[in-house]
Amino acid sequence: MFTTLTFWLWVATVPLVILYSYAFVAKTFFTKEKLIKMWGWPADYSLGLIRFIGVSEGAGVIGLVAPVLTGILPWLTELAAICLTVVQILAIRVHMKRHDKMAPLNFGLLALSAFVAWGYRGKLGW
Repeated sequence: MFTTLTFWLWVATVPLVILYSYAFVAKTFFTKEKLIKMWGWPADYSLGLIRFIGVSEGAGVIGLVAPVLTGILPWLTELAAICLTVVQILAIRVHMKRHDKMAPLNFGLLALSAFVAWGYRGKLGW
Protein backbone atom coordinates (compact mmCIF):
# COMPACT_ATOMS: atom_id res chain seq x y z
CA MET A 1 0.00 0.00 0.00
CA PHE A 2 1.37 3.38 -1.01
CA THR A 3 1.06 5.91 1.80
CA THR A 4 2.39 9.38 2.41
CA LEU A 5 5.18 7.88 4.52
CA THR A 6 6.08 5.50 1.70
CA PHE A 7 6.29 8.45 -0.68
CA TRP A 8 8.67 10.34 1.61
CA LEU A 9 10.74 7.22 2.23
CA TRP A 10 11.29 6.94 -1.53
CA VAL A 11 12.05 10.68 -1.74
CA ALA A 12 14.77 10.10 0.87
CA THR A 13 15.97 6.85 -0.68
CA VAL A 14 16.55 8.18 -4.21
CA PRO A 15 19.35 10.64 -3.31
CA LEU A 16 20.92 8.00 -1.06
CA VAL A 17 20.94 5.54 -3.95
CA ILE A 18 22.40 8.09 -6.37
CA LEU A 19 25.15 9.35 -4.07
CA TYR A 20 26.09 5.94 -2.66
CA SER A 21 26.14 4.43 -6.17
CA TYR A 22 28.62 7.11 -7.22
CA ALA A 23 30.68 6.53 -4.08
CA PHE A 24 30.63 2.78 -4.75
CA VAL A 25 31.95 3.21 -8.29
CA ALA A 26 34.58 5.77 -7.30
CA LYS A 27 35.91 4.01 -4.20
CA THR A 28 35.84 0.59 -5.83
CA PHE A 29 37.27 1.34 -9.28
CA PHE A 30 39.15 4.67 -9.28
CA THR A 31 42.87 4.81 -8.56
CA LYS A 32 43.97 6.09 -5.19
CA GLU A 33 45.62 9.08 -6.87
CA LYS A 34 42.36 10.06 -8.54
CA LEU A 35 40.48 9.69 -5.24
CA ILE A 36 43.04 11.89 -3.49
CA LYS A 37 42.62 14.57 -6.18
CA MET A 38 38.83 14.37 -5.85
CA TRP A 39 38.45 14.25 -2.10
CA GLY A 40 41.83 14.48 -0.32
CA TRP A 41 40.95 12.21 2.60
CA PRO A 42 41.95 8.94 0.84
CA ALA A 43 45.59 9.97 1.30
CA ASP A 44 45.23 9.08 4.98
CA TYR A 45 43.85 5.55 4.42
CA SER A 46 44.88 2.31 2.73
CA LEU A 47 43.46 1.46 -0.66
CA GLY A 48 42.07 -1.75 0.82
CA LEU A 49 40.03 0.19 3.37
CA ILE A 50 38.79 2.59 0.70
CA ARG A 51 37.72 -0.34 -1.50
CA PHE A 52 36.00 -1.99 1.49
CA ILE A 53 34.05 1.21 2.19
CA GLY A 54 33.04 1.43 -1.47
CA VAL A 55 31.83 -2.16 -1.64
CA SER A 56 29.97 -1.69 1.65
CA GLU A 57 28.23 1.38 0.27
CA GLY A 58 27.31 -0.57 -2.87
CA ALA A 59 25.82 -3.33 -0.71
CA GLY A 60 23.92 -0.63 1.18
CA VAL A 61 22.38 0.60 -2.08
CA ILE A 62 21.22 -2.90 -2.95
CA GLY A 63 19.91 -3.33 0.60
CA LEU A 64 17.91 -0.12 0.44
CA VAL A 65 16.11 -0.97 -2.78
CA ALA A 66 16.03 -4.68 -3.62
CA PRO A 67 14.19 -6.02 -0.53
CA VAL A 68 11.40 -3.46 -0.77
CA LEU A 69 10.94 -3.93 -4.50
CA THR A 70 11.05 -7.73 -4.43
CA GLY A 71 9.40 -8.38 -1.08
CA ILE A 72 12.25 -10.82 -0.29
CA LEU A 73 13.72 -10.28 3.19
CA PRO A 74 12.27 -6.76 3.45
CA TRP A 75 13.80 -6.26 6.91
CA LEU A 76 17.14 -5.85 5.12
CA THR A 77 16.05 -2.37 3.99
CA GLU A 78 15.91 -1.16 7.58
CA LEU A 79 19.22 -2.88 8.35
CA ALA A 80 20.88 -1.30 5.29
CA ALA A 81 19.64 2.16 6.33
CA ILE A 82 20.96 1.61 9.87
CA CYS A 83 24.35 0.54 8.50
CA LEU A 84 24.53 3.56 6.18
CA THR A 85 23.70 5.77 9.17
CA VAL A 86 26.71 4.31 10.98
CA VAL A 87 28.85 4.88 7.88
CA GLN A 88 27.88 8.55 7.96
CA ILE A 89 28.64 8.92 11.65
CA LEU A 90 32.14 7.60 10.95
CA ALA A 91 32.49 9.75 7.83
CA ILE A 92 31.51 12.88 9.74
CA ARG A 93 34.24 12.13 12.27
CA VAL A 94 36.82 11.77 9.48
CA HIS A 95 35.78 14.96 7.68
CA MET A 96 35.49 17.07 10.81
CA LYS A 97 38.91 15.89 11.96
CA ARG A 98 40.32 16.99 8.60
CA HIS A 99 38.35 20.29 8.69
CA ASP A 100 37.20 19.69 5.15
CA LYS A 101 33.99 20.80 3.50
CA MET A 102 32.42 17.32 3.10
CA ALA A 103 30.87 17.24 6.59
CA PRO A 104 27.63 19.09 5.63
CA LEU A 105 26.96 16.52 2.88
CA ASN A 106 27.59 13.76 5.40
CA PHE A 107 25.13 15.32 7.86
CA GLY A 108 22.53 15.36 5.07
CA LEU A 109 23.17 11.71 4.22
CA LEU A 110 23.02 10.87 7.92
CA ALA A 111 19.61 12.53 8.22
CA LEU A 112 18.27 10.77 5.13
CA SER A 113 19.52 7.32 6.12
CA ALA A 114 18.28 7.74 9.69
CA PHE A 115 14.86 8.78 8.36
CA VAL A 116 14.72 5.72 6.09
CA ALA A 117 15.71 3.45 9.00
CA TRP A 118 13.07 5.09 11.20
CA GLY A 119 10.43 4.88 8.48
CA TYR A 120 10.88 1.15 7.99
CA ARG A 121 11.31 0.35 11.68
CA GLY A 122 9.50 -2.82 12.55
CA LYS A 123 7.23 -2.65 9.51
CA LEU A 124 9.19 -5.12 7.46
CA GLY A 125 9.19 -8.24 9.59
CA TRP A 126 11.81 -7.75 12.31
